[in-house]
Amino acid sequence: MKTINKYLSVFLCALTLAGCEDMLNKVPEGSLITQDQKDQAIANNPALLAADVAAMNANMIGAMAILGTDYHNDFGYAAACMYMDCNGSDMTCANIGYNWFSPNSDYTDRTYTSSATYFMWSLFYTQIYSANNVIASVSEDTEDATLKAYRGQALAIRAFDYLALAQLHQFTYLGHENEPCVPIITEETTAEQTSNNPRATVKAVYELIMNDLNEAVNLLKGYKRQDKGYVDQAVAYGLRARANMLIGNYAQAYNDADSALVISGATPYTIEDLAEPKFWDANDKTVMWANIITETNDIVTTGIVNMPSHLCSFYTDGYVGVGAWKKINKPLFEKIASTDVRKGWWLDENASSPVVADAKYTDWFATASADSEFGAYTNVKFGPDNNDLANLVPAQDWFLMRSEEMYLIKAEALAQQNKTAEAQKELEDFVKTYRNPVYTAPTSNLIDEIYLQRRIELWGEGFIFYDIMRLKKPVTRVEDGNTSFPAAWQFNINAEDPILLWLVPQSEIEANDGISESDNNEAVPAPKA
Repeated sequence: MKTINKYLSVFLCALTLAGCEDMLNKVPEGSLITQDQKDQAIANNPALLAADVAAMNANMIGAMAILGTDYHNDFGYAAACMYMDCNGSDMTCANIGYNWFSPNSDYTDRTYTSSATYFMWSLFYTQIYSANNVIASVSEDTEDATLKAYRGQALAIRAFDYLALAQLHQFTYLGHENEPCVPIITEETTAEQTSNNPRATVKAVYELIMNDLNEAVNLLKGYKRQDKGYVDQAVAYGLRARANMLIGNYAQAYNDADSALVISGATPYTIEDLAEPKFWDANDKTVMWANIITETNDIVTTGIVNMPSHLCSFYTDGYVGVGAWKKINKPLFEKIASTDVRKGWWLDENASSPVVADAKYTDWFATASADSEFGAYTNVKFGPDNNDLANLVPAQDWFLMRSEEMYLIKAEALAQQNKTAEAQKELEDFVKTYRNPVYTAPTSNLIDEIYLQRRIELWGEGFIFYDIMRLKKPVTRVEDGNTSFPAAWQFNINAEDPILLWLVPQSEIEANDGISESDNNEAVPAPKA
């Protein structure tokens, strides 16, 4: 609110994807070296591949790296998470020009020519390309510990990307195994094959995902990462737990989630921890994997092309401060018990919350309240960087995996196996210990209860659209006439409605002879209120 006009009026120069230039591709004279020469150089000095590994991770945090400088909803994986959350039932926002995610809320993003379609496809395939480069540079039978770690990370990252693509472009694995999913591109895929590459089946894509994660788990054993921006064995187990839930391998999902917790040593935020806004520091004990954001990253130096600008209500210098406050839908808010600490992640109907009751928030309230869209149900979940309200810097880390998710996977995995008593205890122990001391888990409909707990716990973190697809749930924005969505977006969508599927972008169809327009997902009109 204080400085956004300055950012909007200043021309933003073109910014390239954050990362490191691969200096291995050139010899001192400037000519390109062969792949064999590069492989030999890496074998002699594994550390030379470090830049490629860093660049692979940096694909997640580029500012305007895919769509260009005209698009302030292009800031890496956190933006993709917001695209998906705005497709769902639980995140609302004013239908105004400053809301860059309006096309996701009204589903006009579901055309093959839309910038959103291109972004969601390119974000993940760009990272797959980077992962393939690393995988191609490391022999699968290497005995070098450093190279094992590099290969393991790249395999896990590739699996993460294909998990995202598979869940966006086709309905969930169970019941759709033979449906068309997305093209498979690996380190062995030639340029000629890429240009004539049909959509693989869901089953084939998940076979690649599981093979990658199985190898990654083995390769990453004993690897000590430099920070939580890198994948270690615990993260690989966590990713495999997600994948096993999707394919219905619930016993293994439970074991993988448990291994992820044990190896990482991660523990949930406590009720005391959540007495103030969190979710900005990857060093927190609950975080298992994150995008590490520093003040020099281009998504920070843009000022407003970043997650805090669109999601953190304390960053009043961003888009939230001019009306694009992200809020919880009223029906979900009303399902949260008053004794649950998470209820304080959003302002109540009186625009108050115990999380921001301290006097240090007085000035923030005064600034935020100057905007007419601020008020009830606005989120205060995502705290300011360094918990500093006086010097607002949009450099919050973005969490990709935290321990709470693993606890909820364990509970659901038990419930999916009809181990009702064990699932009830698992869920009750988690919620009662860390969120609501008087919580009692129900004895029936446990899967629906766990879904509700995930909607509350993981709100705004990019998980719930995946859950809608995985659990074959409807998008329910209006419940018995109750909603806080703007009038134009007050519609419900049936489970597995074709509008839920993202399309293959036009650019891919034009470049790939293996996919014709008739091979795309069905293009259907956006729903109407």
